[in-house]
Amino acid sequence: MAPPPLTLTPLATAPDPADAFAAVAARRRDVFWLDAGPAASGGWSWVGWGEAVDADHVRAVHAVGDRAVSDSPALDAGPFRGGWVGWAGYESGATRAAAPVHDESGEVDGEAWLRVRGLVAFDHATGRAWSGGEADVITAAPGSGMPVPADRARDEASAPARPVRSRHTPDEYAALIERCRDAIRAGDAYQLCLTTRFAVEGDIDAVATFLALRAATPAHHGGIIRIGEAALVSASPERFLQVEGDTVRTRPIKGTRPRGSDAATDAALAAELRADVKERAENVMIVDLMRNDLSRVCVPASVRVEKLLEVESYSAVHQLVSTVAGTLPATATVGDLLDAAFPAGSMTGAPKLSAMTLLHALEGGPRGVYAGCFGWVGAGGGLDLAMVIRSIVVHPGGAYVGAGGGITWRSVAAAEVAEVGLKARAPLAALGAAVPAGW
Repeated sequence: MAPPPLTLTPLATAPDPADAFAAVAARRRDVFWLDAGPAASGGWSWVGWGEAVDADHVRAVHAVGDRAVSDSPALDAGPFRGGWVGWAGYESGATRAAAPVHDESGEVDGEAWLRVRGLVAFDHATGRAWSGGEADVITAAPGSGMPVPADRARDEASAPARPVRSRHTPDEYAALIERCRDAIRAGDAYQLCLTTRFAVEGDIDAVATFLALRAATPAHHGGIIRIGEAALVSASPERFLQVEGDTVRTRPIKGTRPRGSDAATDAALAAELRADVKERAENVMIVDLMRNDLSRVCVPASVRVEKLLEVESYSAVHQLVSTVAGTLPATATVGDLLDAAFPAGSMTGAPKLSAMTLLHALEGGPRGVYAGCFGWVGAGGGLDLAMVIRSIVVHPGGAYVGAGGGITWRSVAAAEVAEVGLKARAPLAALGAAVPAGW
């Protein structure tokens, strides 16, 4: 049985989310900060702590919101008022979809969730904040003696560059692209999301790393979740699943261009992305896949495409984004939704099971938490899960960054290799490392 939502009360003065997280993280081991970005003028951020629970407990939760809870005046405190925060890795979803998987080697739990015990909610549109449970809200003030995250971020940035070990060389990845194209020519897939991994060794301060990543590439679904000795650090731009009331939405991203050095170049790159035949075809294929996935769990005939092929711009890249929505039956659980749609089609390709089977053979190693999802599941229903992309997984003795891209028949190997390097650059820089030569 799900715990009741927390009672959130307004704070007289809203602390900075970074200060609130520093306070909670200094006193608790298992903590989270789901971040709307350092300069957010809308949306919500949540800071808090919790205790680890079994993933099956979260899967059994009803995804559709309780109407009495949804209509409560406490809704002013935001859509998330307690429940669970955590992640589900790629292999956990692939296994349930009956796809072959590689051994994750026990670096990081494939699924990890916290039941929220203390929560601070920040409404960036109004500048207000609420707290509930055992929130441990302390504003880190100068001279307080509390470690200041920004100082740790500067220390991390000034350290010697860390060496990076890549799972594939650029030439090996280019050869794998040609094998993807062979599979597409043979009719075994229409599109394949081919990924690789970059790993660094050493002791890594996850909090400092997140602050560096957050400053360099702010994103509306960024965050840090620390559970035990592992942490997920993310600047994800991609929402995977959002449930509001009985409506579920997914927003697949397929198509990437770098930002330009001046306004004219930047606009030209966005226009190029919008018109690119390969990128549009890749996006539409994933939209069709997500329509099919949601139809497995939604009310018949309720799935629709709300937005198609829209360019969204972030600090480092332009992205091509679409939105697919559907209506959930009242009985749908989080597990039902994940079984239908996870892993996300934007991280597999199409057809999904064939794509995952081919990629297992091509990639030669586990994806781990990368290409999974993370976020919150509400005690009163609702959820918001983002894709684990543009992310860092910190574990004892090191960290890894996953990156990849969608391969279609029209893919050009050199351009795909460059796209992987572009996606990995900011996360590796936040670790004090550089993309290896050739990427």
